[in-house]
Amino acid sequence: MKLSELISAIEAIAPPVLQEDYDNSGLIVGRPEQDVSKALLTLDCTEAVVDEAIAEGCGVIVAHHPIVFRGLKRFNESNYVEKTVMKAIRNDVAIYACHTNLDNVLNKGVNQKIAAKLGLKNVRILAPVKNRLSKLAVYVPENYADAVRDAMFSAGAGNIGNYGECSFNIKGNGTFKPEEGSKPFLGERGVRQNENEIRVESVLPAYIAGSVMAAVKKVHPYEEVPWDLISLQNSWQEAGSGLIGELEMPISGTEFTDRVKRALGATVIRHTRPVALVKTVAVCGGAGSFLIKTALSAGADAYVTADVKYHEFFDAEGRMMICDPGHFESEQFTTEIFHEILSVKFPNFATIFSRTSTNPVLYHY
Repeated sequence: MKLSELISAIEAIAPPVLQEDYDNSGLIVGRPEQDVSKALLTLDCTEAVVDEAIAEGCGVIVAHHPIVFRGLKRFNESNYVEKTVMKAIRNDVAIYACHTNLDNVLNKGVNQKIAAKLGLKNVRILAPVKNRLSKLAVYVPENYADAVRDAMFSAGAGNIGNYGECSFNIKGNGTFKPEEGSKPFLGERGVRQNENEIRVESVLPAYIAGSVMAAVKKVHPYEEVPWDLISLQNSWQEAGSGLIGELEMPISGTEFTDRVKRALGATVIRHTRPVALVKTVAVCGGAGSFLIKTALSAGADAYVTADVKYHEFFDAEGRMMICDPGHFESEQFTTEIFHEILSVKFPNFATIFSRTSTNPVLYHY
């Protein structure tokens, strides 16, 4: 299949618009139109991973972390980034990365996978994004309202939390006067017309407004479709940083650290003093110390994240456990997410889990 098809399947779950400004997710090496028959799934793309892809006959490497974060000015193999990129180019191996946009989604996101490993229930975004939602209102004749509504829903509008196909509908009377050059719909040109209409409103992520309107225009009977698009201040509950949920039953702080270590396959856990009981748990894969105070304010008994600095452990104020299993350990299961997305969308497409260990941190006892 075309590489662009693989990319579209992943980005339907983790849209690029959700990546952070500093990030470099997307197709790093390769051409969207190139054919691929196998994908190698990994957390990091290194030169050894490229070698593995070549040996396995994989035309694309799908990684969580981008091998290139900043612009490359020279390609003389002076460092591991240049060596990796040049080897991939020479061997026609594409490299695609899906990083913070996968961190920032609830459904099939990095944090949902961690939460599942820890056995959390009732999971929701810890710090939802704002200013990313819009409300679309379309004015349509009553007998076309169902078709317009269905078109909006099919294109991705109307999802609020656990509810789909949400809309608000208001009856009213629209007027218009067909002028020269207009296509006949009702009555004569130059004569004001009246039409019983429905105002169909629905909420949607701002980045899909164009595709939703395109779907509406295919079924709307008017030559000129009347519509409003309004930016909302509402938090988008399906996207944002971190995640919070609850354990089935409270357990001791010591039991919780044991659970984290076992569930994430960590060699060691850096943590603050254990609290008496852990019930509510916040998580953020990778470097998530920026959410410590948010997790504390949300009532978390424990917060699982990585790359916590010495002084940041004090930010728990003795009221919340901070558990740091390591960056690699917290995000290593991202490859499972890629596999789940691609195997559902393309059942006959081969995905291979990389056997190359890319964790740069080792532990000595």
